[in-house]
Amino acid sequence: MFASIRSTRDAGIRLAMAHLDLAKAEAQAIGDEVKKVAALAGVAFAVVVFAVILAVVGTSLFLGEWLLGSIGWGVLHGILLFTAIAIACALGALGFSGGRIARAFVVGLIVAVVVGVALALALPNQAYASIGQSMLPGIEPGIRPLVVGLLLLGAIGLVIGLIGTARGGGIGPAVGGLLLGLILGAVSAVDLGPQVGAGIGIALGYIVWIALMVVDVARSGIDVEDLKARFYPKQTIDTSKETLAWLQSKMPPGIGS
Repeated sequence: MFASIRSTRDAGIRLAMAHLDLAKAEAQAIGDEVKKVAALAGVAFAVVVFAVILAVVGTSLFLGEWLLGSIGWGVLHGILLFTAIAIACALGALGFSGGRIARAFVVGLIVAVVVGVALALALPNQAYASIGQSMLPGIEPGIRPLVVGLLLLGAIGLVIGLIGTARGGGIGPAVGGLLLGLILGAVSAVDLGPQVGAGIGIALGYIVWIALMVVDVARSGIDVEDLKARFYPKQTIDTSKETLAWLQSKMPPGIGS
């Protein structure tokens, strides 16, 4: 009788071990299939990401070459665009409203259109030439727009810089305003042609968009408390505390205290 029981027990153990070995084999086979599917899915995802990047970069370079006459514009505009998008996404993650980011974008878009059209049509060059003809007739006509641009925008930049200096900014704003005015005067005085003028306008629009977002976050700062509240389960913790206090109040004295 005991021999029969031992025999049955041993058979049951062997049967269980056989089932366990079968389960291990099937689990290993399933694991291998999962690894295979995951590897292929990873390759597919990587190829799709590469295709998207190639399409975006290729389109940017193509438009730079086709519309603006140089691949360099596509590279510059692509870098500025992706930088602006990265900053906008970072500000959105930090809790900045989409309206503030959109306002900065609209201002940059307006600057891009106005400056791009003005430089593409050489409107500043024509205006400086007209002013120089009436106010500086003794200067050679070829360099007259450049002189007027340097004097006019240099003076405007200096005045703006002096306002910053008067507010306690030291001599830096005055010098910076003068240099910026001179640079803008020199660039705007040249007849750059439609493609280069449009390229500068687009680049300046991106720069303004980026600068406005950076200035916005510098002025308002980051609401750390609001950021913490977004990732702190306050309601759950408060509810748990209330439940614990209720349970403790229902326990007999001396228990759970």
